[in-house]
Amino acid sequence: MGSSADHGGAGGRGKKQGSQLWKKALLHSCLCFVMGFFTGFAPSSVSDWTSAAVSAGGVGSSHVVRALQTAAGGAVNRSLLAHGGSVGGAGLLDAATPRPLLVVVTTTESAPAASGERAAALTRMAHTLRLAPPPLLWVVVEAAPDVPATARLLRATGLMYRHLTYKDNFTAADAAAGKERHHQRNVALGHIEHHRLAGVVLFAGLGDVFDLRFFDQLRQISAFGAWPVATMARGERKVVVRGPACSASAVAGWFSRDYGANGTAAATTARPPEVDAHGFAFNSSVLWDPERWGRYPTSEPDKSQDSMKFVQQVVLEDFSKVKGIPSDCSEVMVWHVDSTAPSSSS
Repeated sequence: MGSSADHGGAGGRGKKQGSQLWKKALLHSCLCFVMGFFTGFAPSSVSDWTSAAVSAGGVGSSHVVRALQTAAGGAVNRSLLAHGGSVGGAGLLDAATPRPLLVVVTTTESAPAASGERAAALTRMAHTLRLAPPPLLWVVVEAAPDVPATARLLRATGLMYRHLTYKDNFTAADAAAGKERHHQRNVALGHIEHHRLAGVVLFAGLGDVFDLRFFDQLRQISAFGAWPVATMARGERKVVVRGPACSASAVAGWFSRDYGANGTAAATTARPPEVDAHGFAFNSSVLWDPERWGRYPTSEPDKSQDSMKFVQQVVLEDFSKVKGIPSDCSEVMVWHVDSTAPSSSS
């Protein structure tokens, strides 16, 4: 009797525990269903939430940005900084406004004596240009026989570049007189004009040294820009500074100052026959300006058909279009090392 009663009690307790487990499972399923049902009505992304907040509460976009920055731990700030901007309206505007393209034209020497130094000079220039903010296009011009070695070097620079060549032959006397460099610059300007490469064009020699702030100043040029250049010649203990004389950022004339080995300076204010190629830059749109071809009489065809002579002549003729760099032209930001002889066209 006692034994059968014990078995009956154990069976009742087992049925009671099974019923409780079934009720817990049912309750758990109902809770999951209710949570999933209401989750379906929630916004699917942060952008939905911000737009709903703006439309419902009248919250301005700047408040939403600050709210997102606080909630996301500064993620918005990091994203804007990665695009060159900052938090706020000014940063968003800077990110939406791209910088002008800077087209840097570099000429080379085809003389055998210069070929050994070309690779080192190009490598140094590449390291300099990599420090300049993008976008930047490096246009390198050289004679056809020197192309293979330079092409390998340019591919390893990590810069955006155009490698131009020509088949014209120049004697050592032509190269010393600057005729080859002048031809190379015209080759580059013809390429820029043909492909409508809109930007600011700068002639950078392999012996040039730049202040890094200079590249930011260049992008402010709307037509032409000019600046003082300190020229140093190998084997001579003197420095010649040539460039524009400015009133604020407006060019009022030109000057040349020769600092000799004894520290004395001889100055002149005479206008040079042509502006130093290392001392000016211009907006490339002037190359395909329709007014260019009617600017000079037919008796002077070279000034309109020769692109390099054309831009040099315009800089000297019309000061109103030339912006002084820096604003008062009182600081030298470009140094040119002349490996041949002191010359304004080197």
